[in-house]
Parts: sequence; C-alpha cells; structure tokens
Amino acid sequence: ICEFNNTDHRTELNGTERLIVRRGQPFTVNLHLRSGAYQPGSSALDLTAETGPQPSDQYGTRASFGLTDQIDTSQWSAAVTSHMDMVSLSICSPPDAPIGRWRLSLGQAGQFEFVLLYNPWCTGDMVYMEGEKELEEYVLAQDGIIFRGNSQYPIPTPWNFGQFEDGILDACLRILDMNPKCLRNPGKDASGRRNPIYVSRVISAMVNCNDDQGVLLGKWTNDYTDGVSPMSWRGSVEILRNWDRTACEPVRYGQCWVFAAVACSVSRALGIPSRVITNYQSAHDSNSNLIIELFVDENGQLMKNSRDMIWNYHCWIENWMTRPDLQTGFDGWQAVDPTPQEKSEGVYCCGPIPLKAIKQGEITYKYDGPFIFAEVNADVHTFWKLKDGRTKKVITTTKVGLKISTKSVGSDEREDITHLYKYPEGSEEERETFTKANHQNKLLQQQDNAGLLINVKVSPEMRKGCDFDVFAVVTNNTGSEKKCRLVFGSRAVSYNGILGGNCGFKDLLNVQLAPGQEKRIALRMNFSNYASHLTEDNLIRLAALLVDYSTQEAYLAVRNIVLVNPEIRILGEPKERRKLAAEITLQNPLSVPLLDCCFTVEGSNLTDGKIITERLDSAVEPGQDAKVKIYFTPTRSGLRKLVVDFDSNKLCHVKGYRNVIIGK
Repeated sequence: ICEFNNTDHRTELNGTERLIVRRGQPFTVNLHLRSGAYQPGSSALDLTAETGPQPSDQYGTRASFGLTDQIDTSQWSAAVTSHMDMVSLSICSPPDAPIGRWRLSLGQAGQFEFVLLYNPWCTGDMVYMEGEKELEEYVLAQDGIIFRGNSQYPIPTPWNFGQFEDGILDACLRILDMNPKCLRNPGKDASGRRNPIYVSRVISAMVNCNDDQGVLLGKWTNDYTDGVSPMSWRGSVEILRNWDRTACEPVRYGQCWVFAAVACSVSRALGIPSRVITNYQSAHDSNSNLIIELFVDENGQLMKNSRDMIWNYHCWIENWMTRPDLQTGFDGWQAVDPTPQEKSEGVYCCGPIPLKAIKQGEITYKYDGPFIFAEVNADVHTFWKLKDGRTKKVITTTKVGLKISTKSVGSDEREDITHLYKYPEGSEEERETFTKANHQNKLLQQQDNAGLLINVKVSPEMRKGCDFDVFAVVTNNTGSEKKCRLVFGSRAVSYNGILGGNCGFKDLLNVQLAPGQEKRIALRMNFSNYASHLTEDNLIRLAALLVDYSTQEAYLAVRNIVLVNPEIRILGEPKERRKLAAEITLQNPLSVPLLDCCFTVEGSNLTDGKIITERLDSAVEPGQDAKVKIYFTPTRSGLRKLVVDFDSNKLCHVKGYRNVIIGK
C-alpha cells in the first residue's frame, strides 16, 4: 500500500518502505478485519491523528474524526471505498495540517505512523504552484546548477541536491526537531509547521550553526585543514548525512552557495518549491542605511575600514508560497538567506521576504526587507584615503545587484531574474521604489558627466595557467590637455571581496592626454606571478585609479575577472540497471606537472547515493590528459546529472558534469 500511496503523492523517490504522503490529498489504508466485523451503514470507526510530543486539538496537532460518506479535503476525514475481502479507507488531511511525523489510530484496528509533507499540487496549500514543468524543476529535480564566477562570466556549477536519497528526509525532519524553538516549546513548534513561512525561517536559521546545532559552519579563509573546503562539496547529500550521523555536530565548512544549496535540498524534501539564486555584485549593508562605504588607498586597492562589503556574488534561495500575513499582492517567490551575515530577531537567519516587496521598496514587510533590498539596490560611496590622512570622494561607476540568476526550468541555461527584484535603472518606477524605501542617496544621485573616463578592459578568454593582458582605457573628453597619474593594480580576491596577494602592478606618474584622446595601457598577467596568490575562487581584482593633477579629482574603475579552469570531458552511454563505464579526462593546462590527481564522482540515481573516488598513480605532464574510468550502475531512468570534481597539487576543485539520459 505504501508503493501505491507514495507514487500517487509523488514521494516514491523517498522509497516505498514507509508511508509518505502530502497534505490535502487522500491516501488509502487497507484494514484486515475478521469476517463480518464491518457492516456498511452501521459500523463506526473512531480515528485519531496526532503529531508532536504534546498533541492538541487547539493547535491543530491532534484531530479526532469518524467515517463519513465521502472525503472532505478541507479537514481530517475518512470514508470507506471498498469492503470486499478487506476494508479500504480513504483518509485525507487538511491542506494546512502541520508537516512532520504523524500517528494515526484506527479504533480497535491498531495504529500506524506516516510522514506528512507540504503539497504544492494542492490548490488549498500555501505552497501551491501551477505548472507541471515548474513543479518538476522546483520540487522533484534532484540535481541542478548554481551560478558562480562573476557578472561578466557566470560559471554554471553542478549540484546534487539529492533530497530523495536514503536518509535525507529523516535528516530534514531532524533539522526541524533540533531547532531552538522546538526545544523550548515542542508543542507550539509542531503547530507552527503548518506554515511554510515559519518553516522557511527555521531552515534559514538551522542550515548555519551560529545560534544552534545547525548543519554547517561557515569559514571564509583558505585554511580548511580541520574540515572540508567549501569548494569540495558536489552536493547536499554528504553534508546532511554527516550532520545526522555525528549527532548534529556542524559540518565544516560552508560558504554562501553551500548554505543556499543545502537549504534548497531541505525545502524541496519537505515539499516547498525552492530554487538557488545568485546575485552578482551583492552588497552587504551592515548598518541598514542602504549605503556601502568603501575606502581605497593611494594605489586604488580596497582598504578594510568598515564592515560594509560588496561580494563578487552571493547566493540565497527563493521559496514559493502565499503570504496571508501580508496585504494582497505579495504571494509567490520569497527570498530566504541561510548564510549567517546579520541577526534577525536575535538569530542568524534572513527572510522570507517577497520579491515583490523588494521590487516595490516595501521594506518594512516581514522579514528582513532592508538587508535584501540593500543587497540588490545599495548605493556605493568610494573614498580615496591619502597618506596624510585626508579622504576624497572618488568618481566611480560601481553598481550592485547585477545579473541576478537562477537555473532555467527544464534546462541548464541561465535565467536572468533581475527584473523580479528591481525596475530598470533610471525608470520612473525605480524612483518611486527608492522613495518608498527612503533611499534618498539614490534619488539625489546625478549622472556623472566627467571629463575624464577610465575603464578596465580584458582579453576575450583568460584561462588558468596562461599569461594574458588586461587594459586600463583612459579617455579625455575635455577641451584641454590633461596630465594624470595612473595606478593600475591587480590582486587575488575571494568571492566575498577579501583581497589576497599582488598579481601585477603598474604606476605611471605622467600620463598625458590631448583633448579627445584615448589611451590603452596594458598590464601583463603572468602565471608565474598570480599562481601562488589565487584562492580557490580563481578571481583577480583589477583596479585602475586615475588622478587629474590639475583638479586633484580621482577616478576609479574596478573589475573582477575569473580565470577559467580546463574542461572535464565525460564519455559513456548509460542504461538503467546496467553497469556503465564512464571515461573522464582533463588536460593539464599548466606549465608544471600535476601530482596527487584525483577524480570524485556522484549523481542522484546514478551512484546509489555514494561518492566514487579514483586516484592517479603517476604525474600528469603539461599538455597531457589526466584520465580515469569509473564504473557505476544507474538505478532509475530519466535525465540525470553526473557531477565530477578534479583535484591535484596545483589545480584544485575543477568542476564538471554531464547530463545523461538513462534509458530503460
């Protein structure tokens, strides 16, 4: 009976050994009674459904009901559908029943347990979503794409969400049970689980461990010797299993895309439609004034003078639900951020806040509107700090909230959803939004018609291991000759804006520009210079500072570039329940041999929830291929992702994947 019900409720991917159903939808129970024990029209059956440690009719965690002629999907109800050799009952929970583990008592016929999940296929459920393709993507898809890189070069990173893998649903239910609200008042918490707003907020708090026994510990330095580098994770399965297996010890380590991906896995496992999004040039406004204040030194390099930052990118999730707690018009996608940045109601969590509220500047609505509004709309003020201690405002074009991205429905293409968060730059609606948000700095900002312009241009493709040029382009739009100083520097940078070592530098004290003249100044980026400074993010920050001697005005252009890793090639045609040999290769792009080479592979319904690791015995010389064969047996047909990670002494965390259609 579990197989029939679970398939009908789209939970069969969790297995068919136990009953897992969705609220607001009937499921079937067969009762084996002694002959004549049930008489139609005269026999009664008292049923009781309970959840949580302190079941209560008042809180909706306990319900007593009897048999009726037909099912009422708005409340707990039961009806007999057949009474031939055995009695078949159809039982239904209301579409607002708390999710979690339930116990159902059937009078003298015994009792059994089942798991109840949110039901995005049910029109009465707060998480109801139209469109089978959307439901397939945002609830049922076990793998996906997270975009990293930078705004000019978004890099698709494969991720195994694995929400239906063995043990993951139990780990997700344990996350709910371990949250401090549940530990303080388990009865009230169990009742709160009817509401996806409440549960999304719990997920946001519990995916990080800053206030509780949460899943992941964040770390943003390069020393991960007492744990696992955030770059090493290929999916959520190993993280959630490790946390569950070690009595809720935080897994080391996570960064924003890992926090977001795990939160997405938990949300989908519980039945909430969810997706991971990436916001490029994401502002971290620490004091809620909607302004990011940055300071640069005399070489144009960022100084750490405040907690305000601009992250190269930042990831969070969006969960889909109605918002009956707000006025009409704010249903749909809600931003939820599990990365611990600022406290909300005393806890490191963020959201859910409707995207429509962010777009319209309604930042007083629940929850954490000002913080997420600033991430995509903050104003950037940059100051030049001189050696004598004086500061001067710098003319710059730095903007935040670029190319907000998520995976498209049904394909690995990038969908740009910036329009869901903000109106077009300079539009009348944008000005109205800033008025509502009291963002006066944006309203007062004037288009700068500076006589001098500076931009940073780059080569078409910059591969890790290669030498290449980047350019500062200076233009004099005035009617007089200009004499300037140009400082053009480059430093390694992590995705959250923390600067590393110097990768190349040029200081020209006498740049002369005739009226209308443009000059292009090259800075050579040598692998021998940048190799030892690069972080695992493969990012370099280019900063060009131009100082006009005649006016002492300073102009700054900043650009982050991402160095492209070599491609991992995967060959092989898999079939369901047949052993597959996948040939995986990667060419060494560096001028030095690669040692300690290792390929790691996983994929939902491909590797049976396990991680496969293959190491190479010998060094891989420059220009040669690292090559392995990996064997596995797919367990289900359909479109799947084989996710591959390559590591070596000089080239780490190279990601690759291949979509494979598993035939029957």
